[in-house]
Amino acid sequence: MRSVRVRILVTCLVLVVAGVGGWQLLPSDKAGAKTITVGTSDVVTSLDPAGAYDAGSWALFSNIYQSLLTFKPSAITPVPDAARSCGFVGTELTTYRCELRSDIHFRSGARMTAEDVKYSFDRVLAIKADAGPAPLFATLKSVTANGLTVTFRLRSRDATFPLKVATGAGAIVDRTQYPADALLTGDGVSGSGPYLLERYLPGSSAHLRPNPEYRGAVGATGGPVDIEYFKTSEALATAWRARTIDVTTRQLPPDVIAGLDSAGDGTRVSESESAAIRNLVLNTRSGSPMADKAVRRAVAAVVDRAKIVSTVYDSTVEPLYSLIPQGITSHSTPFFDDYPEPDAARARALLQAGGVTTPVSFTLGYAQGGAAKPEAEELKQQLEATGLFKVETVEKEWTEFQKGFSGGAFDAYTVGWVPDFPDPDNFVQPLIGSGSILHNGYRSDRTEELIRATQRFEERGRAAQDFKTLQRVVAEDVPMVPLWQKKDYVLSTEDVTGAQYLSDGTGIWRLWSLGWV
Repeated sequence: MRSVRVRILVTCLVLVVAGVGGWQLLPSDKAGAKTITVGTSDVVTSLDPAGAYDAGSWALFSNIYQSLLTFKPSAITPVPDAARSCGFVGTELTTYRCELRSDIHFRSGARMTAEDVKYSFDRVLAIKADAGPAPLFATLKSVTANGLTVTFRLRSRDATFPLKVATGAGAIVDRTQYPADALLTGDGVSGSGPYLLERYLPGSSAHLRPNPEYRGAVGATGGPVDIEYFKTSEALATAWRARTIDVTTRQLPPDVIAGLDSAGDGTRVSESESAAIRNLVLNTRSGSPMADKAVRRAVAAVVDRAKIVSTVYDSTVEPLYSLIPQGITSHSTPFFDDYPEPDAARARALLQAGGVTTPVSFTLGYAQGGAAKPEAEELKQQLEATGLFKVETVEKEWTEFQKGFSGGAFDAYTVGWVPDFPDPDNFVQPLIGSGSILHNGYRSDRTEELIRATQRFEERGRAAQDFKTLQRVVAEDVPMVPLWQKKDYVLSTEDVTGAQYLSDGTGIWRLWSLGWV
């Protein structure tokens, strides 16, 4: 039977909206008890919301925890989940207040109050884990709680704050179960999301069952779900071909994605216009050769995105020439404007003008999985072919890779980014703002000023010019080199329904949308 392709256009401030009304849940008719198995090669860094800021962890968080707000599929404005209502107080955009629902209980049986919300946000900022989401709340000054009312006070105007509250960073934990100044150890998760985590084997599997006590934005939960975590994309593809998994998403090998149209095996393919991107991050800390802007600009002058796209990714991704990807409001192409074609002669001239001795030796780190290894090898080949660089590639398991780049172990490293919410701010503030989750040492007073300027406007279109200026500054300073952006694919067998709503390119996994025909 031929492959079935379902196309979903994700609304991430794009010009055309192909949205869906409501959650579009497909009930399982209590056929209920049969478990659906989902496979991925993403990695879960931590089960504690204060300790993880990555796609694998947040995909799980969106099912076992609740935030005050959440996003419906393809929506650009969050709706209440654990909250009954939320909104800014006054017009200054510096005070944000939420009223909680009164009927939410954690797995421990404790009723959720505003104190739990305050506790959850306070510990994210207090723990400030290297791999955690604290940078997302750079404008948060304080949180106060009174009964079911929680009030956030911000250091400066931030129209994007509600969007950040709706992410995994805003996941609410049970204050009686999570330490205030350290990360949770073990798998004793006490959340209030649509699912309960029954079993968890790090790096291997998770078993989830519907939470009968869940109250929130999701109208109904689905059946039990097993998540299988694969160490490599190839292992994930093998499991999919053997049909030991029913649904798969993220990090299938490029050749598998490229052959989807001719699958001919009854596969259902859901495709979304994702804003997921990948950057070559350059370590600007003192002691790294990339601390010299001339070296960073020379690297940018050499990188051949078109070759990476065609030879490494079988044209399943698209070249990216800016920090903000295509499809997101305010996207521009400053890296194309400055470096329209790979140009070794220009790179040589930049290094000579900067007084840099060649070849420049540096390390290029990457995490295991996906096409990261052939991508790193291609970058190495491109750079060394000029005679200007000597590159040592370094492969690490994901958590070790995170520790490595957080500690400055690599001079350059490739990192993917899945947006948390549909606003250009999410491609800017967490990546190049103060306390960047990329830990590359880059800081610029000019970018900080522009970031604050973009956050001032509730009407987000009014921030467009500042975002374009920010993209121009990044192309001049080159703390990173944008490489590509890609679509999001979800594959399912023909007897699984709702897979087209599982992911919309924002990192949220709606496991509750899955069911059996």
